[in-house]
Amino acid sequence: MTQTVGVVIPAYRPDVALLGDYVRALQERLAPDVVRIELDAATPAVVESVSTLPVEVNAVAHRRGKGTAITAGFEALDTDVLVFADADGSTPADSIADVLEPVLSGRADLSVGSRRHPDATVASHQTFARRYLGDGFAWIARHLLDAKLYDYQCGAKAMTCETWRSVRRHLYEPGFAWDIELVAVAAALGARLAEVPVVWEDQPGSTVSPTYTTYRLGRGLLVARHRAKLLADDSLHELLESRRDGPPSLVDRLAAEALDE
Repeated sequence: MTQTVGVVIPAYRPDVALLGDYVRALQERLAPDVVRIELDAATPAVVESVSTLPVEVNAVAHRRGKGTAITAGFEALDTDVLVFADADGSTPADSIADVLEPVLSGRADLSVGSRRHPDATVASHQTFARRYLGDGFAWIARHLLDAKLYDYQCGAKAMTCETWRSVRRHLYEPGFAWDIELVAVAAALGARLAEVPVVWEDQPGSTVSPTYTTYRLGRGLLVARHRAKLLADDSLHELLESRRDGPPSLVDRLAAEALDE
């Protein structure tokens, strides 16, 4: 049976020409049923330009963060399979198709693109600082989480709608740490994971600050581990959780914001 596919692209200060080329490449290679751009803090000119593309566009006036943007996009889709890809096109359309394949074939519930997989092709490297910090983060995550991957943060992932429904209320991280939380929670809930090597090319003009983002990712990793342990009924983490008032999940925050509008 044919499965419907929806693609979400979170975009903050996008290069509109590059984004347009990427959208067309994704549509040609994947033939998705819908491509949705979640556009943060864009000028009216950028909103107008992006709206000329053959996509759905949801533009907000402020910066929500990558995790919130993807969550909003996934909540708006009703397709059988959900995909997200970074707006800078660092992961080309052919590699997005490779990431999508294990989900379409039924071999995985969540498929994770990987720049650090031994079979990945890195066409253009990050700066030394970003690469060093990224490698170190991946090493630590691999030793703290039950999901043993080479790369947790690559901007290319696909999952079944059933997997999304199971994880959505356990996701809290609004920014770049959303990826690691998604993987940790999905693994804790028993999802079948596949790690797929990709072709990857670092794009200039990244909005990622190596030091600040690394701090946020480190904190996000510890929180993701905690949430995964809670889902696994770990008594120590249940005790820790009982002594704190946690924030609402991303989907609950989005629902509350919708009521306020």
